[in-house]
Amino acid sequence: MVTTGINPYLDGNFAPVQEEVTTEIQSIIGELPPDLSGMFVRNGPNPQFPPIGAYHWFDGDGMLHGVRIQGGQASYRNRYIRTQGFEIERKEGKAIWSGLLEPPQINNPYGPYKNVANTALVWHAGQLLALWEGGVPHAIQVPELDTIGEYTYNQQLKSAFTAHPKVDPVTGEMMFFGYSFSPPYLQSSVVSSQGQIQRTIPIDLPMGVMMHDFAITANYTIFLDLPLTFSMERIQRGEPMMMFEADKPSRFGIMPRHGDNRSIRWFEAPSCYIFHTLNAYEQGDEVILIACRMSSTSVLGESSDPQGDIPRLHRWRFHLPSGTTQEEPLDDHVSEFPRINENWLGRPNRYGYTSKMAGDRLPLFTGIIKHDLQQNRQYIHEFGSGRFGGEAVFAPRPGATQEDEGWLITFVYDSHQDCSELLVVNAQDMTGEPVARVILPQRVPYGFHGIWLEE
Repeated sequence: MVTTGINPYLDGNFAPVQEEVTTEIQSIIGELPPDLSGMFVRNGPNPQFPPIGAYHWFDGDGMLHGVRIQGGQASYRNRYIRTQGFEIERKEGKAIWSGLLEPPQINNPYGPYKNVANTALVWHAGQLLALWEGGVPHAIQVPELDTIGEYTYNQQLKSAFTAHPKVDPVTGEMMFFGYSFSPPYLQSSVVSSQGQIQRTIPIDLPMGVMMHDFAITANYTIFLDLPLTFSMERIQRGEPMMMFEADKPSRFGIMPRHGDNRSIRWFEAPSCYIFHTLNAYEQGDEVILIACRMSSTSVLGESSDPQGDIPRLHRWRFHLPSGTTQEEPLDDHVSEFPRINENWLGRPNRYGYTSKMAGDRLPLFTGIIKHDLQQNRQYIHEFGSGRFGGEAVFAPRPGATQEDEGWLITFVYDSHQDCSELLVVNAQDMTGEPVARVILPQRVPYGFHGIWLEE
């Protein structure tokens, strides 16, 4: 294992791996279900060279780790995402760009920042895309995981591209947005089920904000104007460009899917930050949003809020006729990386899944929580002593008739054995033994978001 003893995000299982591996897997504890057929792929940061200056977890070059499952057997491969910045640094043999904790590199001849494509993945219109919210997506070949190149929708892409687009399971449309430091601060787009951008519209915001995620219902798109703000004036005063402004309220913009800035309605709630939404849907006169809420965030700096950076699952009810908002906690557990059965995206769902946090200042996860939102109950699958995982992705059982009929899949690192595995859990038996533990041929560093691609 690579250890530096300096930066926690370059140490232990946050440390990068250098080798790109392709291999059949020999060791499986338990049994992979015969009808589980497809590929689990997860994105995450993996710097190819020692970083310049202060390194943040968000800075590393994107690397994909994939496990393909067929007929009870499994194979593993990992590949760097060959972005333009990755190739420039590989040619130079060293890091050229600094990261988010350093001032923008205005004099860098290759540009002030690098699209690292390291955050998430989406499958739409027959194409897998690797995503990073500051720039364009990268097309990825499946199952090889080789990089095809930047994906600009035949030059129709007019903004950055969120790491969390939403694909409507009924219409096949994909909604995405891009935020910016300068006006227009927010642009919203709809992609047809065939993969063509149908429209891009500006949304008025008072100032630039870091909007990491959003939500959709069957008829609406919900934007999160939260007070993690960008300010060029702060930079000129020698203050951070990005800061959480706790004295500002949170605003939620609800817009008809094919509406525009004139048809968006804004709802206010107490100041908070949301990295990830679980789902949203319509219920009578209300739009319901479920997400992991923090009272504040110090994602790129210090915070004086002792309750900041502690995410818990919450629900918001936006009453359309009156314009009022109700906010309520759903669970006391500290958890993040919310996921659902994507066939229920934008529709009323009973079940959600989050990753249970260790309570450390580092993003370490000790288990998977299944939330029964109807019964207000939680069921927890614990990874075990010294074992830490990440986001759990839901893989529906083919032909399933129930929402929770399927498996939860994630990578788990065993700190005692210094090895990684793919964990498969029956979503209807959370407290039981894992269905299968696929022992991987090399360590998989902690990462961000994954996807299940059915065969």
